[in-house]
Amino acid sequence: MDARMFGLETPLMAALQHLLDVPDGDAGAGGDKAGAAGSGPTRTYVRDARAMAATPADVKELPGAYSFVVDMPGLGTGDIKVQVEDERVLVISGERRREEREDAKYLRMERRMGKFMRKFVLPDNANMDKISAVCKDGVLTVTVEKLPPPEPKKPKTIEVKIA
Repeated sequence: MDARMFGLETPLMAALQHLLDVPDGDAGAGGDKAGAAGSGPTRTYVRDARAMAATPADVKELPGAYSFVVDMPGLGTGDIKVQVEDERVLVISGERRREEREDAKYLRMERRMGKFMRKFVLPDNANMDKISAVCKDGVLTVTVEKLPPPEPKKPKTIEVKIA
């Protein structure tokens, strides 16, 4: 679909459309491997960009923690993965699979299926040892506790001797 139909002719929209409309056969020279210079984005890059664009999330800062909320309807705990990469990057990923039945035929398929992923760079005051994830009623909530604020440095008192 052309973005000009909706009056969205900005350079940002053109770049996003270019990234999302790359057919599988045109995505890089060697599939997942980068081809010659200027051959366009790889299939892996396009897949990850689509997965990130289609996974909305709410991020809240609370007094003692950061909270990341992502809708995950119909997914079990085995379909969702929460990881920390590169010491400070929170990654929420997984895959929603369509149930296949021999005796059924789809008349309409509107729900999004496939891989999803979001990455968040955590701030310096995030406690990397206290991360929890809970999925309740189709909503995943990842909570990252904050480190306590550093104690203010007390001035060092030096005794003055009179000679």
